[in-house]
Amino acid sequence: MIQFCPNDTSMDVIWFNHGVSQCFMDTVAMGTIGGFLLLFGTLQLIMYRRYATEINPLQIGKSRMYSFQLFLLVLLPLLTTVRFVLEGFVFDGAQVYGFMILSIAVALFAYPYSIVLLVKERYYQLPSVPTRGHGLVLLVFWTLLFVVQNIAFINLNYRDGWFRLVTLKDKVEFGMFVVRYVTTMLLFVIGLKAPGITSAQLSDEYQNLHQTQENQSTFRNAWSKMRTLLPFLWPKKDVLLQFRVIICFMLLIGGRVINLYVPIYNKKIVDSLTVRPVDFRWDWILMYVGFKFLQGGGTGSMGLLNNLRSFLWIRIQQYTTREIEVELFRHLHSLSLRWHLNRKTGEVLRVMDRGTDSINNLLNYILFSITPTIVDILIAVVFFITAFNWWFGFIVFLTMTLYIIATIMVTEWRTKFQRRMNLADNQQKARSVDSLLNFETVKYYGAEQYEVDCYREAILKFQDEEWRSIITLNILNTMQNIIVCGGLLAGSLLCAYLVVYEDGLTVGDYVLFASYIIQLYVPLNWFGTFYRAIQKNFVDMENMFDLMREDQEVLDAPGAGELAVVRGAIDFNDVSFGYNIERFVLRNVSFTVPAGRTVAIVGPSGAGKSTIMRLLFRFYDVDSGSISVDGQNIKTVRQASLRQAIGVVPQDTVLFNNTIKYNIQYGRVGAPEADVIMAARSADIHERILTFPDKYETQVGERGLRLSGGEKQRVAIARTILKGPSIVLLDEATSALDTQTERNIQSALAKVCANRTTVIIAHRLSTIIHADEIIVLKEGSIVERGRHEVLLEQNGVYAAMWQQQLENLEIAANATDVTPAANTTEVPNATPNGTPKKTTPSTGPAHRHPHNH
Repeated sequence: MIQFCPNDTSMDVIWFNHGVSQCFMDTVAMGTIGGFLLLFGTLQLIMYRRYATEINPLQIGKSRMYSFQLFLLVLLPLLTTVRFVLEGFVFDGAQVYGFMILSIAVALFAYPYSIVLLVKERYYQLPSVPTRGHGLVLLVFWTLLFVVQNIAFINLNYRDGWFRLVTLKDKVEFGMFVVRYVTTMLLFVIGLKAPGITSAQLSDEYQNLHQTQENQSTFRNAWSKMRTLLPFLWPKKDVLLQFRVIICFMLLIGGRVINLYVPIYNKKIVDSLTVRPVDFRWDWILMYVGFKFLQGGGTGSMGLLNNLRSFLWIRIQQYTTREIEVELFRHLHSLSLRWHLNRKTGEVLRVMDRGTDSINNLLNYILFSITPTIVDILIAVVFFITAFNWWFGFIVFLTMTLYIIATIMVTEWRTKFQRRMNLADNQQKARSVDSLLNFETVKYYGAEQYEVDCYREAILKFQDEEWRSIITLNILNTMQNIIVCGGLLAGSLLCAYLVVYEDGLTVGDYVLFASYIIQLYVPLNWFGTFYRAIQKNFVDMENMFDLMREDQEVLDAPGAGELAVVRGAIDFNDVSFGYNIERFVLRNVSFTVPAGRTVAIVGPSGAGKSTIMRLLFRFYDVDSGSISVDGQNIKTVRQASLRQAIGVVPQDTVLFNNTIKYNIQYGRVGAPEADVIMAARSADIHERILTFPDKYETQVGERGLRLSGGEKQRVAIARTILKGPSIVLLDEATSALDTQTERNIQSALAKVCANRTTVIIAHRLSTIIHADEIIVLKEGSIVERGRHEVLLEQNGVYAAMWQQQLENLEIAANATDVTPAANTTEVPNATPNGTPKKTTPSTGPAHRHPHNH
């Protein structure tokens, strides 16, 4: 009859001969694993059979890691079979026991069964949530396998075990244990990465933005990122700050030495009180307390060395933050108009905030937390091997290595959840900022509740991703606690055993081991937090580095000089340009604006009028042809000097959320107050400003919303007058104003344009009849040019536009005649061709010039 355990050992006797019997361990472990997989694996297969749908084969890519995963699951039952044969039939005293049959039976069932589950998860999808990894059954199964191999370490002193490596059987068993340990660890780690799982139901948003990145390591290109930061860390031009950096690193090295001597002197004190003859060593106590004063708490957070280092590091930290923020801000202002038109302001601000906040944390964690912890571990391993024996060094090294590996692997697995949470956070903030910036449009259409519902949906998406990030954090914390306590248990048992049964070790040695190992574990417990913080900071910095890597589309040519404005003549020579390669906005446009003359550009919407202004400012570079000012190609001069020579009064005037004085003075920063007032007088707004309670210190509000359209326009004109440019661009400068306000501003504009080269872009033709030349654009090409009277005589495109505006004016006039309230109310409307218009007070049939809106 086959015995279940060797020597008829009862299952009730768990601990004997300083260890746990193989019979008990294999029975409990394999029984638990087999029962769990049979119950919950069957339930999962039933769910797949009833509800799963097959994934499109085109979405399932090849994966070598998935093939390796299958290989490991085949290798484990083979190892169990080989072990069964060797222990039952080959080694001396070989005999088959019941627990061995149970183990191999569970192994031959469990591993193939897990392969079936793995294949199901790869090729089928449950209709619940998007697949983001293996199911809970397989993850727990692989975790249990790895935990069982780690439990074997409690048998280090088991007299019937194979850790003693005395016989051939012990050595073979140890070799097979190493293979099993590595195999189960690889299964656990690869299971977290889930290389064979296809995210078949991810939303298009995630697929387009993050599908290629979410499984990538946070530390990819880490050295490149750190290399970007290092120049900001080392203050090149400040010798005092450089000296502070050196002192900080010297204090850091001193802390490592102090950490070694604190437990050593603790041992000396204990031995002096327990080993005969007992001695009162007040000097050792004084040394111990002095070292503790320098060291502080377990993490060194309260010690003198750490506090001094933190104090000296403040200025370095401020320097680093300041330089990076300024550099990023400078880079954003250097980017092209194309990039700024496509950006989301709220998202960019969040990226800047998170990116700059993460820099100081990243440097502090790497330089003063992670690196010292790793150095302390290496010192401890060497010390325990030399002061005790290699088993202590092995236990410390194995525990620390497992802890660090598990922390890194699980944290890397969590990276995709952190990235998704950041993406959802960006979208939430961008949604709120965009909605608040356009609050007028929201109110026009009564869409307040719609905006609230959309914002609530964005918050729910963020909280959903936040929940996944937090729950995976709890899994990581539990795993770290198991590893740390396992290492502490194994080392403490071994040390206590040697103190009791071996000569040479004292109670002080146990105190030394316990205090030193706990001193290591305290910062090691923080290692997970530090690593997660570093990982999060790298994730937060990714978008910031993407911003810093954005290429400047328009660059100054090497050796570019200043623009020398003599008279301000403008020349467009065969210019072609398109915002993308599919569609050109301008085609072979050529014209000249003589110095001191006024040229108007008209045409339907989309003809390319505003594009001409942007090209003249060199917001974009032309695709072909050239633009010159006084015979100088604008590509060969510095952009700053070009833009300094040009003043613009835009169609939509946007002011800074500051005072009226600040917004006018922006035309020439630092201009004296007398010049500001003179510019305001010239723009016919000085008297109006004096009626405000705070006069020139009046706050205009965000985008100038506290001022009327006419007031904002006059502020823009005053700003341009103060700038004193040689060239003036008027981009629909009065299109948003009523007729009376327009007439008042025209005189101010006349002062701006006097004796200056002027380009006017206009829809309202009555405002440009005085121009020296009118250029008519249509579909990106010049179709007509000449003075107002000449173009009317040609009876072409310009004449048709003029006639259309006359007809619109007559309709508006008739409307005011039959509507009594119309003589005081402006009613927005639109012409058949989409040009906005405004009814104006009727003054009879004497209207000669169209004033359509």
